Amino acid sequence: MEGKVDNRQNVVKLVAAFEEQCQSCSPSREENEEKDQQGRHGLSFKCLRSLRCKIREDDWRRPQGPDLEPGSQEPEEKKIALELLETEQAYVNRLHLLDQVFYTELMKEAKTGKVVPEEVVKMIFSNISSIYQFHAEFFLPELRKRMEDWNRNPRIGDVIQKLAPFLKMYGEYVKNFDKAVELITAWSEKSPPFQELIADIQKRKVCANLTLQHHMLEPVQRIPRYELLLKDYVRKLPPQSPDRGDAEKALEMIFMVAKHSNAAIAEMERLQNLWVVYQRLGLEDDIVDPSNELIKEGPIQKISTRNNSTSEKYLFLFNNMLLYCVPKVIQVGAEFQVHLRMDVEGMKVRELKDTEFPHTFLVSGKQRTLELQARSGEEMNAWIKAFQDAIDRKEKRSETFKTAVHGLETDTPALKTEELGRRAPQWVRDNLVTMCMRCKEPFNAITRRRHHCRACGYVVCARCSDYKAELQYDGNRPNRVCQECFIFLTGHTVLEDREGKHRGILEKGAAEVSSRSLLCSSLQLLDKNGKAGTRGWFVIPRDDPLVLYIYAAPQDVRAHTSIPLLGYEVRDMAQSESRHLFQLLQSRQVFTFVADTEELKQRWMKAMARSAAGIAPPEEEEEEEGAGPCDEAQ
Repeated sequence: MEGKVDNRQNVVKLVAAFEEQCQSCSPSREENEEKDQQGRHGLSFKCLRSLRCKIREDDWRRPQGPDLEPGSQEPEEKKIALELLETEQAYVNRLHLLDQVFYTELMKEAKTGKVVPEEVVKMIFSNISSIYQFHAEFFLPELRKRMEDWNRNPRIGDVIQKLAPFLKMYGEYVKNFDKAVELITAWSEKSPPFQELIADIQKRKVCANLTLQHHMLEPVQRIPRYELLLKDYVRKLPPQSPDRGDAEKALEMIFMVAKHSNAAIAEMERLQNLWVVYQRLGLEDDIVDPSNELIKEGPIQKISTRNNSTSEKYLFLFNNMLLYCVPKVIQVGAEFQVHLRMDVEGMKVRELKDTEFPHTFLVSGKQRTLELQARSGEEMNAWIKAFQDAIDRKEKRSETFKTAVHGLETDTPALKTEELGRRAPQWVRDNLVTMCMRCKEPFNAITRRRHHCRACGYVVCARCSDYKAELQYDGNRPNRVCQECFIFLTGHTVLEDREGKHRGILEKGAAEVSSRSLLCSSLQLLDKNGKAGTRGWFVIPRDDPLVLYIYAAPQDVRAHTSIPLLGYEVRDMAQSESRHLFQLLQSRQVFTFVADTEELKQRWMKAMARSAAGIAPPEEEEEEEGAGPCDEAQ
């Protein structure tokens, strides 16, 4: 009887310590009100983890009984083994209360359909029935049997070693614990009969004036207690004890079980924190994913390339994506609005040396490139490290990620040629240039304003960026690009007048170019379906023998399209309906032409094939072929 009183006093002390710790971990009233609005109830995992740390101290251990005084003749290891047996008996009694009293009576009322749904009761108690059955029918009887035979066989390590793997079932219970307490709170408010039934059971003597929630905490505490007791038991064993090998192995297994239980708590805490973040972001469907892991979050300054100023933003860096957000002015529901989502895969990060904006770094992704400013060098390094860690982890998990991610190789904002259109470029700031980076004409506020090429990031004028090309990083949507990027991305370009400049061969009239050409004539260029097409004047200039220029008419003052021939394949096509067809092919680009005669088709195929291979024809051949077709057409 005296042992039971001591044990009850220990439980009361432990609960008092738990309540005290929860109070110290509890948020302010304002924070509580905010969490209530979000629908979060129950005990904090921070408190739970702190309590588990308290259990790792010795203050929870019961005082030794009169028959086990420190000066008694019993070996120290036997005293610990007896303590394990006694606490196990008390623990089984607690499990009996949870499973056979609380759970059974609540389930009985639930079956009437008036108090609470059966599924809610099952979710509250999780797998408590399996835990109770294991301890009551297997673990406790084995321990009791071994202690009764202690004098003949003084060991418990083999018993714990045999049954330890079954303790992994605690992971499910621990993972469900916070949800269970939340359900108890919610249904106590929703269903008065539910609350009255629990209150009635809690008044019984067997509950020792403790609430259901505190009784449910006992299984969460049990595994750390096993670990401490067994660690003390191994420490007190004589060097030659027959139980040393089994006990050490059992301690190792219990340690792994405790690690499994701690992992369950950490996983539940991660999901709980993740859910809070999702609520702050408005629970957008394309963001909510339980597999995500929040790595870092915080305010940041975004540097504008337009007006050379900064604006406050907020970043959420996950293991697989970056959310670029702005705080909402009226925070009803969501706290932030997501402006941009960037994949971590393919992302690069590096520090920028900027005297005007210190502590800046560059985040370059497939969707966009951001120049960001931290509040200090220390904060900047923390962000860069967080980004690089996320990138490295993503790289290790991705089998197809082949490019080493260690920052951009150069200090220039220009992308490598093979990256054009595939990765968002770093935009050159407006204030760093005074003239178009392509035509070199000076900018002014009225007739020549600044624009950015969405492929290379250069600052260019309207004439040099009056082109559209599909960019892979933007979902293959057409974007404004400069002429050079347009040529590279599409294989041809639309030519524009350059006011105030000397005319180059690209901007001279068709008649002038034709008079000094390798080959020129009228052809028809079919559409993608190979049916309708437009007729025009086609020229391969002698001064530029690797490019085909297309004019709308022989006397036009400028060409409307150019096709770089180098690298193309020239393919003959069977005659169809008296039409003399041939094609130019390169990658996904296909141009289909119709000549007036078979002879003209063969001459064009020969000239294009030489240009595609980069072969310059002899002078006499140039003269011969340069005059013929043009003279005929003219």
